Amino acid sequence: MIRLNLTATPQWLDLAPGLRLLVGPLTTALMVSARADPAIEALPEGASQEALALAMAKAVARRAVLDWEGVGDAMGIIVPVTPEGIDALLEVWPVFEAFQTMYVAKGLILDAEKNVSAPSPTGPSAGATDTARPAKLPAPTAPQD
Repeated sequence: MIRLNLTATPQWLDLAPGLRLLVGPLTTALMVSARADPAIEALPEGASQEALALAMAKAVARRAVLDWEGVGDAMGIIVPVTPEGIDALLEVWPVFEAFQTMYVAKGLILDAEKNVSAPSPTGPSAGATDTARPAKLPAPTAPQD
């Protein structure tokens, strides 16, 4: 079942102790816009999956993050949300992982929910059940000379 959230209300994401982001909803328009981000288009041909993932996360965040709490400069002074600040924030590994898990992945859950049947275990016949009775072994025969 697809669960529709028809409200466009921004929500706070608690990414780490003392750090939270106010983000808008992850919409198709946001994702399409992020895919066309100049930073993604500037990636060299054959860029690694890791480079693409980081560039995409930053592109999504620059469009989604509306406000934040708990982000300061090197002196500890609170800084406003800027595209450069968002990029720098996502260079912090735990923040990147939390953002990917709590925001981007939730948008991808729909892909997992598209099939209403439960997934079968892995393997070509792991989910199959027997429909025929086991064959009986033939009676032993006398040895042939």
